Amino acid sequence: MSTQQSTPEVDVDVIVVGAGGGGLAAALAASDAGASVVVLEKLDAPGGNTALSTGSIPAAGSRFQREAGVEDDPERMTADLLRQSGPHEAEHLTRRLAETSAELVEWLVDDHQIGLALITDYKHVGHSVTRLHAPRSRRGIDLTNDLVAACGRAGVDVVTGNPVTELLVEDGVVRGVVVEGERTERYTIRAHAVILAANGYAANRELVAQWAPELAGLEYFGAHGSTGEAIEWGLELGGRLRNQGAFQGYAAVAYPHGSILSWTTQEKGGVIVDSRGVRLGDEIVGYSGFAAEVVKGTAPIWAVYDTRIRDITLREDEFAELVEMGGAKECATLEELASLIGVDADALRSTLDDYAAAARGEQPDVHGRTDFGLAPLTAPYVASRVSPGLFHTQGGLDIDVDGRVLRDGGSPVPGLFAVGGVAAGVSGQHGGRGYSSGNGLLTAVGLGRLAGIAATVQP
Repeated sequence: MSTQQSTPEVDVDVIVVGAGGGGLAAALAASDAGASVVVLEKLDAPGGNTALSTGSIPAAGSRFQREAGVEDDPERMTADLLRQSGPHEAEHLTRRLAETSAELVEWLVDDHQIGLALITDYKHVGHSVTRLHAPRSRRGIDLTNDLVAACGRAGVDVVTGNPVTELLVEDGVVRGVVVEGERTERYTIRAHAVILAANGYAANRELVAQWAPELAGLEYFGAHGSTGEAIEWGLELGGRLRNQGAFQGYAAVAYPHGSILSWTTQEKGGVIVDSRGVRLGDEIVGYSGFAAEVVKGTAPIWAVYDTRIRDITLREDEFAELVEMGGAKECATLEELASLIGVDADALRSTLDDYAAAARGEQPDVHGRTDFGLAPLTAPYVASRVSPGLFHTQGGLDIDVDGRVLRDGGSPVPGLFAVGGVAAGVSGQHGGRGYSSGNGLLTAVGLGRLAGIAATVQP
């Protein structure tokens, strides 16, 4: 932390640290309000976890929902998210983000030509209606590229390969940042406000061990830049951690490909089995919550679905590529399926017969599943080998509804904002089951817009 004497001069009105979805949205919002903005990214390319996601942003009451005949409102979205998350330490953000979600996606589309459309194929985890808005490709890299292009049109500089190493603080007020890297000589930029948008700490194994040790056994599949230093800067200034042990996992990372297996395969009726040929739990708890169940299984782990479900899921580009790479193997019979995944055919048949009986309503599901999609599964079957992974942490700095970093007593740190993974998430206090689809991008892009606006009215 660098401390200097106060001076009124600034180089730019707002500095944004991190060029993922949250940082780019914050920059656009601040620019819209008339501020001069620079985005500083430590890696050589923008995107962060946004680029690795499906680009899905939940929004309630958007015009895209109305056009599709979907009835929704912020109250319903708030209730859905809180039902999934349970009580937590950032419920004020849940409500604020739901209330501003429709204007968020409409602002992105109408004001900045971001390519988003309502997903009507599925609701996904935690949502009672279709409210996810995503690129048609379902690829976060397309959302990233659109946001970068919008920044270019707005005259916002997105500077990559320029790591921020510390905050510039004067008399307790954040006045700018210090930048220094392997290919960047040390320099200082002064501003009226700094927005931290550098994601969480999942790529920093020391911080994971310190703040969320239960995650240490999960392989990390997120962006390399999520190393947590922005959270540490906030803590040094008196900030406090909230929802510390929450995270977003993924139960079905395709092995060995490394891409995610679309959870549509499970929502439409698929199951996850291990090397014993048994299911590991209720798959409908969601891809994040189910990661903990997969960890308990005996590897190798396989997702089992059928060609009907595969063909529906082929609408998603990443899944289509996985199929092309051989990551979704078709089996004409149950015996062929058992041979592929290396399990006893009778054990697998017993598992699928019990599941089919539950899907037909003949008996309760052994794991309590009640939504079976297209099940019972029918031949030809399809199988994808998977492993569980960690994608991002959901614990972060306590903030107010506009992203201002708060101290222990509740007062803001002057000049400092946090969004996305730097801030407390809305996915519960602990574990992965509280995560609803799109929560990561909601707190990134949604809070980014709110913080960008608020940062322009700093004293």
